[in-house]
Parts: sequence; structure tokens; C-alpha cells
Amino acid sequence: MEAREPLRDLRGALRAVLARVREGEPGEGREPFELPRFWDALGQTFKVTSQEATKLSLAFSGPPLTSAEDCRKLSEDIQNAILAVATVYYWLPKGQGTTLRKMVRDATTEVVEGMIQLAETILSAPLESLSQEQLISTGGVWEACEQVSNLPRDNQAAVASALAACLGVVKDALEEMEHALMEGQDPYSDIMEDEELGFRGNRDTYWSEADRKLLSSCMGLMKASKACLKKVLGVVKAYGKADSPEQIAQLDDLADIANEISPSVDELALSMYPPMNQLAVRLNAAKLASVLKKVLEITKTSHVCPPSEEGWVQFLTGAVDHNMNKIKNFTQGQL
Repeated sequence: MEAREPLRDLRGALRAVLARVREGEPGEGREPFELPRFWDALGQTFKVTSQEATKLSLAFSGPPLTSAEDCRKLSEDIQNAILAVATVYYWLPKGQGTTLRKMVRDATTEVVEGMIQLAETILSAPLESLSQEQLISTGGVWEACEQVSNLPRDNQAAVASALAACLGVVKDALEEMEHALMEGQDPYSDIMEDEELGFRGNRDTYWSEADRKLLSSCMGLMKASKACLKKVLGVVKAYGKADSPEQIAQLDDLADIANEISPSVDELALSMYPPMNQLAVRLNAAKLASVLKKVLEITKTSHVCPPSEEGWVQFLTGAVDHNMNKIKNFTQGQL
């Protein structure tokens, strides 16, 4: 039997674990769930997995040749370590928050994927040699395992982290559009050809005066998106709690709808570039305005918005309506 044969079985077993983690439902344990105990156990399983990756990598880093028996033992230890990671992940009930659970699931899948990658790298490399790919794959597992210390510890922190990520994407889209407006050109004009559109370079690559009027209100809507996320993130950090099922569910609702802001901003931004189809711009703007109003509505009715914070919710709702009405007026002739 070839020394590395057990690694093929290991790879298959890890792929099965990965599929279960991606699709699986949480186990609602009989014992009362304790968050601190969960984090201790998860941290421990990630640490053991990292150590097992090091052992496996060292075993195949050069002579003497690892025996099939030693490889079988290493593979068994890795499989047990990964099963322990998956088992602890399953302890986390949905009731602790779907946003938190998704982040823990993503971190868990990254560890399993990293270990599969390491097994594949060793299987495809010549025996008794340490390839650059193997070093990179080993480092990848270490990095994935270290992530556990950066994971948010409860749903309030998870939702704050998700909102901050959305805000970053929206800021980038806004800056890109501001830059394009200053340049007055299509930032995609350097792309030679698009299969569906044909050559972009020989189409209109400038905005008409009417386009620019419409752009101003679209930019107003994009700025309102940034302000909305910034404010919501602020109140989630200041007032967000994850002590009761109701609070946890409200935070998840907020994260779910806020997640729709950045794709909606991107769609609006893409439709704003020349040659501009004003009707497409109007439809994308309406979609973004609808998402923003939902975010503001959910914020206002949740525990993160005490009466002292209602003023900006009202102000931003007004700003969204104001810009959307202007967009409707500018594009009335397109209907």
C-alpha cells in the first residue's frame, strides 16, 4: 500500500464533513447552552486541528519516508480533530442568532477546506519533498484556525461586524462613483470588450446634462445609504443587546435587510455609468430606496432605537424620499 493512501480516504471523509457543516441544522442540545463554554471548546478544537496540520505537514516534509501505518494514524487524528470542530459548531443553537451562527459556520468550513487542501497538496506532490504549495496550505490551516479568536462572541457583536462590512463596501462604491464623476468618464472604458455589450470603447462614454441632473439625486441616495449604515451601526454598538430571544431576533432582522444595501448600491452605481438608461436607473434607485426605508423602519421599531435616536431615522427617511422624488421627476418622460 502506498504510504499516502490513507490521505485519500481522509480527503473523502473531510469532504463529507464539509457538506454536512454547510447544509446541517444545529442540534438543540438537552443541556442548557452556555456561550462561554462553547467558545472555550471551539477554541480548543481549532487549536488541536492546527497542531494536527503541523504534524501531517512535517511527516511529509522530507526523508525518512512516512510509513502507511504512520500516515493512517495521522489521518485518523486529523479526522477526529475535524469531527470535534464540527461537533462543537453544532452545539451553537439558532436561538443564539443566525448572524453569529453564519460567522461561526464560515470559520468552521474554512478550517475543513484548509485541511482538505493540505491533504490534496501532499497527495499531488512528489514523495519526500516539501513544496511551496505544501507550506502555503499548512499556513492556510493555521490562519483559518487562528480566526476563532477574532470571531464575534455574541449576536450583537456579530451584527455590528456584518454592518461594518456592508458600510465598507458602500463607502468604496460611493468613492468610486465620486471619482468617476470628477473624471467625467466611464471607468470601464479600459475594458477591451464585453461579450454581451460588444465594445464599450466605441459607445457613448460621457454623461449628458440631463444625465448629470439625475446623477446628483442618485448620489444623494448613495450618500443616504452610507449615512444609514453608519447610524445603524452606531446604535447597534451603543444599545444592541443579545440577552433575550426577542433582542437576538431583532438584530438578525436588521442584519438581513442591511445586507441588501450594498448589492442595491452596486446595481444602482453600475446603471449610472454612460451610456445611461434612465429608466434602469430609476428602477434601481427605487429598489435601493425601498431597502433603505425598510432598514430605517426595522431600526425604529427595535430595541436599538430609544426615543432619543428617532430624530435621525426620521431625517434619513425624509432624505431618501426627497432624492427618490427628484429621480422620479427627472425620469417621468421615460415611462
